[in-house]
Amino acid sequence: MSKQNTIKQPFTLSGKGLHSGLEIKLTFIPAPNNHGIKIMRVDLPNQPMIDAVAEYVTDTMRGTVLKKGDIQVSTIEHAMSALYASGIDNCLLEVNAPEFPILDGSAKYYVEQIQQVGIEEQSAEKDYYIVRKKIEYSIPETGAKITILPDDTFSVDVHIGFNSSVLSNQFASLSSLANYADQVSSARTFVFVREIEQLVKLDLIKGGDLKNAIVIYDKLMPQDDMDKLADLMHQPRHDANKLGYLNGGLKFDNEPASHKLLDIIGDLALIGKPIIGKVIATYPGHKINTDIAKMIRKEIKKQELQSPVYDDTVLPIMDVNSIKRLLPHRWPFLMVDKIIEIRNNIIVGVKNVTVNETFFKGHFPNEPVMPGVLLVEAMAQTGGLMVLKSVEEPERYSTYFLKIDNVKFRQKVVPGDTVIFHLQMLEPMRRGCALMRGHAFVGGKIVCEAEFMAQIVKNK
Repeated sequence: MSKQNTIKQPFTLSGKGLHSGLEIKLTFIPAPNNHGIKIMRVDLPNQPMIDAVAEYVTDTMRGTVLKKGDIQVSTIEHAMSALYASGIDNCLLEVNAPEFPILDGSAKYYVEQIQQVGIEEQSAEKDYYIVRKKIEYSIPETGAKITILPDDTFSVDVHIGFNSSVLSNQFASLSSLANYADQVSSARTFVFVREIEQLVKLDLIKGGDLKNAIVIYDKLMPQDDMDKLADLMHQPRHDANKLGYLNGGLKFDNEPASHKLLDIIGDLALIGKPIIGKVIATYPGHKINTDIAKMIRKEIKKQELQSPVYDDTVLPIMDVNSIKRLLPHRWPFLMVDKIIEIRNNIIVGVKNVTVNETFFKGHFPNEPVMPGVLLVEAMAQTGGLMVLKSVEEPERYSTYFLKIDNVKFRQKVVPGDTVIFHLQMLEPMRRGCALMRGHAFVGGKIVCEAEFMAQIVKNK
């Protein structure tokens, strides 16, 4: 597991807004642990702030738009993509307009500035969204589809296709975020000439020009119409008989597909957590990108904490014999079989529940259910191991309950279940007292949770 990150120093980028045409200033400011990415409209009264998360997406026409109450901000996807790819978890973005500057239509300048000011590791653990099973979402009328599969790392594959003589089918792939700066960040947004008139009628792309987008001319039109469009956009006139890219071609062969990949990363950043999984996208766009981000956000809200990853082929950190050297509990009251993770203020334990547990004889003979009080006891034993590991000669100490709060039971635990216990210290230990929050999981779902206060006491 890794730590959260922020930027070491503030930086500012200025430029034109793609849709508003306004001159815009966007400032990136370091933020504390667990702050997330937040956007502040410094041009509005009281400088309102909005979290950069998917539930606030209200529009996806030629960019991703967030809105909460009176605050709205658009074209955020390139900055979000750069922050995500750079591993930035916490940052405050101050902007003096209803959109971010388009710059050259890519994420290049954002990445360069982040690299220039540097990245600062923070004390809090990074909270990942781990893909446990296949996630799939499609929009049949457009053919757009995104599939996210379980994997050990984050990667993205993108396929795009257009009915165009200039830009037809393209593919782009990113196997590691370490390659983002070189392979993806400089890919510019693109637009077809045949789309421009409609976008102008929608009062969009007031700031669009040949410097901030790839402009694709793929269907012949009368010279007069081409000239009118060029004059409307304050751009040089072009020979209407020559199809191709109006601003000199592509930086690299699959630049449009790479830009779509850049956009996907920026939109999926609105999940609010870095993803561990493989993203496969066909004909993606901001709508489908943010739709699937909203789906995942809803799942996250249902369960505030994901179940720890348990691979039974990996040797535990502590087996039952190691546990017995620290805990005084013995059969039939030792409730932890092994410890699979210990880091900083977190410990993860495992109990395999079998029908041979003695308590099933009376709880209940015809419907065996593990007593809730024993789930709480098992969590407490797991937490006790974390506390005892923090002292010298731990075998000379025991832990005792002082208080149990906010206990909730959500689901039955029955024979055959494997229970995963996740315990986290809520604050540093003081005067031999530890305050912890515990969760018990079965099948990836929380079955029990509680807060504990325990005291560590030297044995007589």
